[in-house]
Amino acid sequence: LASPERNLLFDINDFDETLPGPWEWDVKRLAASLVIAGRANGFTHRERAGIVRASVRSYRESMARFAGMRNLEVWYARTDAERLRTVAAEQLGGRGRRNVDRALGKARSRDSLQAFGKLAEVVDGRLRIAADPPMVVPLTDLMPGVARETVHREFRTMVAGYAHSLVSDRRSLLEDFTLVDVARKVVGVGSVGTRCWIILLLGRDGGDPLLLQAKEAGPSVLAEHAGASRYANQGERVVSGQRLMQAS
Repeated sequence: LASPERNLLFDINDFDETLPGPWEWDVKRLAASLVIAGRANGFTHRERAGIVRASVRSYRESMARFAGMRNLEVWYARTDAERLRTVAAEQLGGRGRRNVDRALGKARSRDSLQAFGKLAEVVDGRLRIAADPPMVVPLTDLMPGVARETVHREFRTMVAGYAHSLVSDRRSLLEDFTLVDVARKVVGVGSVGTRCWIILLLGRDGGDPLLLQAKEAGPSVLAEHAGASRYANQGERVVSGQRLMQAS
């Protein structure tokens, strides 16, 4: 992921279920995820066990290190691309280092212009989100003219409301963009059944795009066990959790 300053960081990036709860749950989910990822990538049982032990040990040692740091030091602690490359050079062989370099190169290429090139097309001289049913279906293909214009206005109102939730400098930037198209998008496995939309906005011209995602957020699956969120709006729960936990 990228920081607001567009620095490449290594961090968690899925906050749909974020909710305060026992720290042990996070460690167990981390370990389980590594087992599943290792199995999917052909690692042996012994290799997977070693990976899990190393990750849990790293978690324990990091928590001990953070306990001795000042609050601001903990707040700004992060793992950037160069740190990841250094660790790879120290602990991996040539093939592993090359894999890390390829992954970092791919991550650097994934920006708004790359997404724009895949998702947008020119239709009758105007930029639109390209149809890729059933994964991506533009609003134009979903409903007739009158209903479409009504929904389009609702999205403009929603984007304006989102702008007002931002700090002033980012709000000023967003207000320089104009909404031009909306499309429904099929979500990932963990969010099946929820609504998700891609919103295409343009700045000074057709080469100045901004793509936003509007996604429905329901209660966290952890709420039944850890208690309800203190946020009445589930979207605010997700965004607040991301801002609190993700490096910047």
